[in-house]
Amino acid sequence: ALEWVKLADRANSRPSQLSGGECQRVAIARAIVKKPALILADEPTANLDAQNSHNILQIMVRLNQELGTTFIFATHDEKVIGYLKRKITLVDGKVTKDEIFSSPPAMEGHHESP
Repeated sequence: ALEWVKLADRANSRPSQLSGGECQRVAIARAIVKKPALILADEPTANLDAQNSHNILQIMVRLNQELGTTFIFATHDEKVIGYLKRKITLVDGKVTKDEIFSSPPAMEGHHESP
């Protein structure tokens, strides 16, 4: 899983030796290592730069497509929306919008391996 998040070279590093973004990527690797059916992710790209955010979201889309893993995101990051099949908007704890997308816009034409 560390290879998926491009941290294989940091496998023997202590948490104190990792940046905030690297710690975030380790947490994501830990969540996906056993390929669970469902992953709940609160701000999964919060501490990541644009390229690492894109890479992580591509991995999550690929796990969804290939293994059927369902991801539920809680996020304020509008860029994440481009990777979603479905977006449910909550305001004050109530569903205000439920949108289904036929193809995640950010993934059209992308078929890279992690």
